Amino acid sequence: MKKITKKLEIKLKNYSSKLKEECGVFGVSNNTDASALTALGLHALQHRGQEGCGIVSFDGKKYYSEKKFGLVGDNFNKEKILKNLKGNYAIGHNRYSTTGENTLRNIQPFFADTNAGGLGVAHNGNLTNSITLRKKLVEDGAIFHTTSDTETIVQLIAKSKRTKTIDRIVDALFQIQGGYALVMLNQNILIGARDPFGIRPLVIGKINDSYVFASETCALDIIGAKYIRDVENGEVVFIEKNQVKSIKPFPFRKSRPCVFEYIYFARPDSILNGQSAYEYRKNFGIELAKETNVDADIIVPVPDSGNAAALGYAQYIGKKFELGLIRNHYVGRTFIEPSQKIRSLGVKLKLNANKTSIKNKKIVLIDDSLVRGTTSYKIVKMLYDAGAKEVHVRIACPEIRYPDFYGVDTPTKKELLASNKTNEEICKYIDAKSLKFLSIEGMYKAMGFEKRNDIYPQLTDHYFTGDYPVKPIDELGDDKITQLSLLSTASNN
Repeated sequence: MKKITKKLEIKLKNYSSKLKEECGVFGVSNNTDASALTALGLHALQHRGQEGCGIVSFDGKKYYSEKKFGLVGDNFNKEKILKNLKGNYAIGHNRYSTTGENTLRNIQPFFADTNAGGLGVAHNGNLTNSITLRKKLVEDGAIFHTTSDTETIVQLIAKSKRTKTIDRIVDALFQIQGGYALVMLNQNILIGARDPFGIRPLVIGKINDSYVFASETCALDIIGAKYIRDVENGEVVFIEKNQVKSIKPFPFRKSRPCVFEYIYFARPDSILNGQSAYEYRKNFGIELAKETNVDADIIVPVPDSGNAAALGYAQYIGKKFELGLIRNHYVGRTFIEPSQKIRSLGVKLKLNANKTSIKNKKIVLIDDSLVRGTTSYKIVKMLYDAGAKEVHVRIACPEIRYPDFYGVDTPTKKELLASNKTNEEICKYIDAKSLKFLSIEGMYKAMGFEKRNDIYPQLTDHYFTGDYPVKPIDELGDDKITQLSLLSTASNN
């Protein structure tokens, strides 16, 4: 496992102490308001990516595309823009980059003209063999226009010798590896696909006679669509003439969805396996209280990520839940970039201590995860500076010891705090009175599973265990990335 982890670590820059979001995908078929519905769906999925957004539509003859940096509400809020996205079919994408540069050409959905017709592709996830595939495609004469691994999928589909579009897609899926959820548009056919382990999420909904694909159920709610079911692991679903058809080309594998959808990524109101993410997170807090209770006056969440777990923790032990930290929801990236003086304010730009609630109090501080520890240290210091008597930190998930390679932007193993320090050392590092994490067994119990290894489905929990369901292939050294990144990093469009 050490060998695998070492092979795949990339030197990441400018990441925060939190795991970065994935991406959001959305698609709708046979609806006169397809583009507007897609914009609304992407708005509901905004938490999954804020770097860029895009929509591709089809009117029966032509495809139309709009891609923008920034938020959905800032870019697809004008009637003129949506009117330019003509047609009854549309797919959309919110981007948080885990591979490729942050340039306009890397914003999805991607579109290509192929000899099987136009093809739009929106992808959430990451391929663990994209560099290997890209190298072979380039050697065979392919020309890449982006540095995103998603273009590898487009190239494989375009180069397939199969006749039918669905067969071309299946041909490509058999060559890629990793975690992915795909929404694709080919003429009047809307297609959704999920990786063989179901690591990345994708659901199916219906509004009147129109079918919808989305990363989460909250995107169905905003447009009034009814949840039908999840796309199953290893399934390809295609919607043509209001008919839903499905094929399962891969050998059977047990479903292993990403555990961090439950812990952090999914919006609290989204439904996962029949229950809201909010309820799972409350249960994490309850199990955390059972395992790590400590004498304290109040329970304080790190907003907003720790809210549900802190509420469950407080309710279980019968202590007061207090908003001891107040979050500023209007801090944007452009505001914190201009000067080192402003940047040095750090966490105070986003959080401030509610002094009257915490002064002279013994506090249990609850968060959903601890990655690098830098933010935790600043928050603990802020609480002490505001007059807290004691600060006990409780984390509502196990220790994150291993990086992710399926679409979540994580630090390298070297820079994951729990991978290099004991709990006692971490506690000292963040300057807390005490520190405890939820156990892996407690996490699964909170989700309704008694024992991790004996229960189906076992989730993708490699963050804690190092158990990667898809073994990596690419050698991702900096030299290889440079050789295969065909776009200049100075380009912005």
